[in-house]
Amino acid sequence: MEPKTFTTHHLVKSQDVNHHGTLYAGRAADWFVEAGYISAASLTSPENTVCHEIHGMKFTRPVHGGEVVRIDAKVVYTGRSRMVAFVRLQAGENIVVEGFLTLVHVDLEGKSQPHGIEITPTSEEDEEFYRRAQELK
Repeated sequence: MEPKTFTTHHLVKSQDVNHHGTLYAGRAADWFVEAGYISAASLTSPENTVCHEIHGMKFTRPVHGGEVVRIDAKVVYTGRSRMVAFVRLQAGENIVVEGFLTLVHVDLEGKSQPHGIEITPTSEEDEEFYRRAQELK
């Protein structure tokens, strides 16, 4: 299966900003995890998908109230039960945050279970994400 990108947008409103008037990191983390979760849960099911770890969520510039943030997420690597999503937040043409999120496929008791999904990179960018995700532990 080739990686499929899920895209969503958020308007940065007054309740999303910190005391500097820029996007609060906690709100960005919420959106980051939500987008990665949706990309993984779309391959299995929401009740069988849990977040395990955020890897390298790094801001490159502030986002001000009133800006629109675009969030792209896609599962770029799978193991036996884990799925690794690459998530990128952009404001306009500027990348604001990017990183990886590891999710795990579980049964209804929360025990990890094989998901049977295999991701095949189809572009140079996806091959790079696959390689980087494979190195995450």
